Amino acid sequence: MSLEPIQYGLGGLSGGLVGLALGLFGGGGSILAVPLMVYLVGVSSPHLAIGTSALAVAVNAFANLIGHARLGHVKWRCAIMYSLSGIVGAYVGSFLGKLVEGQHLLALFALLMIGVGGLMLKRREAQGDPGARCSRENAPKVIAFGGLTGMFSGFFGIGGGFLIVPGLMASTGMPILFAVGSSLVAVSAFGLTTALSYAASGYVDWTLAAAFISGGVVGGVMGTAAASRLAVYKGVLNTLFALMIFIVAVYMLYRSLFEIVAN
Repeated sequence: MSLEPIQYGLGGLSGGLVGLALGLFGGGGSILAVPLMVYLVGVSSPHLAIGTSALAVAVNAFANLIGHARLGHVKWRCAIMYSLSGIVGAYVGSFLGKLVEGQHLLALFALLMIGVGGLMLKRREAQGDPGARCSRENAPKVIAFGGLTGMFSGFFGIGGGFLIVPGLMASTGMPILFAVGSSLVAVSAFGLTTALSYAASGYVDWTLAAAFISGGVVGGVMGTAAASRLAVYKGVLNTLFALMIFIVAVYMLYRSLFEIVAN
């Protein structure tokens, strides 16, 4: 697929927005990557948008992970346990996602976004236990959550941080700031697994991915710096972000259903 120079510029801008959200929320930004690719950048193939965004989000998440790790926001044992089980799920999900027609996939994606928005609103005030850790007792729960969120991540080509953060909190009891930092390990792993699967089928635009990643690194630095300062306002920020997700989801659902009916 051949893109215009302006589209690569819009790809960099989109990456900046996603990186900002990833750094600030540890997730949520990745769910905007596909809509931005399709509706702002103008990528006509939903599968190409999913594959390219998966690669970009994986790299951006890794860049943000470095900042959170330096601040001590990563519980490594939990993050690695969650990620390993999720990689298997992401591989299965990406295989299934490529079998679904593009516009139907976007419609399902929009419905998932609405569910995620509700989940973010429900858990916006959760505190958690700073001393929470992964042990033999809660390992089955962590592995189960990891596999399920990995499958969603692979199917929709998203980093899945918006699912991983509440998943880590529910399975371990850790507070949101640690879940944000730890989730980036899994976001990187899930996104890379999905991207490799889509790349093998020719569904990655490498130049667009590079532009998206460049913008994401800048946005990620800003988001990570703001995460600690704005932690006390997390409930308000999550509410506003959830509302934005609802708006984007409704627009996606409208466009997708229109295309399905028209064809």
